[in-house]
Amino acid sequence: MEEVEKEKIAVLPSQLLITTVCYPMEYAKVLIQLGYEPLPPRRSTTLFGRPAMILPNVFQYIKYIKASDGFFGCYKGLSARLLGIIASNQLTNKVVEACGIDLPELADPPNIVTDDEPKADDYYRRGRREMILQFASVIVSHPFQVVSVRMMASFIGKEEHYSSLISAIVSVYKDDGILGFFHGIIPKLLGDMTCVAVTHFLAYYVNKYLVKKKELRYYTAPLLAFVTSTITYPLVVVSACMAVAGSSLKAGNPPAMPYYPNWQACWRDLVRNKQHKRGSSIIFRYYIAPVAALQ
Repeated sequence: MEEVEKEKIAVLPSQLLITTVCYPMEYAKVLIQLGYEPLPPRRSTTLFGRPAMILPNVFQYIKYIKASDGFFGCYKGLSARLLGIIASNQLTNKVVEACGIDLPELADPPNIVTDDEPKADDYYRRGRREMILQFASVIVSHPFQVVSVRMMASFIGKEEHYSSLISAIVSVYKDDGILGFFHGIIPKLLGDMTCVAVTHFLAYYVNKYLVKKKELRYYTAPLLAFVTSTITYPLVVVSACMAVAGSSLKAGNPPAMPYYPNWQACWRDLVRNKQHKRGSSIIFRYYIAPVAALQ
């Protein structure tokens, strides 16, 4: 655990830097996930030449935010996002240790260097380890994620009480109490746990039966994680929506967002309206007319 903590501390500055540089894209993507489309679609064609209505890409979205709130307006919610990364980096292992959970020590990807034949037990132990750490990380960081998403969502209704980190934290508590900081955590956990479990399950079989070169096995898990994350992406959209649903924000109430009694209702409504993948593409975004709103 000490070695893991040292590695996390070493990569923390780069994590914070990358998050800061890419944050305007994340900001625009969250607003898209919430269903906010301030710019009208225009007539165009698909890659196959079919007529379609195309929505502005994420860079045009950023330009719109900048025109409205200025350069620094593109970084609303960044402070909470960075605090979430720091909290996850520093506290995840401590939470696991406090719960008395014994994690197997696996410094390298299993059976890549020393064994020709991958062993299922090593992949199981590594998957279990990653799932526990990911679970703890989400628990620690999600309150900051809720604050960050609501600060970004305040762009839609121009609410001033979510304009700063401290006022946003106070507003979340006033709106929903302590539980408000954990809105949307269930779909987030389901998505992350599924992604980790499926990735390690598939990695074992891919490395055993398809990838024979040991050097290539290093890339199996990251590639599979990318594929799996695209499958579980709708749960990310649900989590973002539930983070603001029912709050004092305009973005979380009708007509901007239907009333969702729980995350399952949100999931059903998004799937029915074919909106469960919104934000998954940042360049080619095609307009899909929604069906009747949730009753």
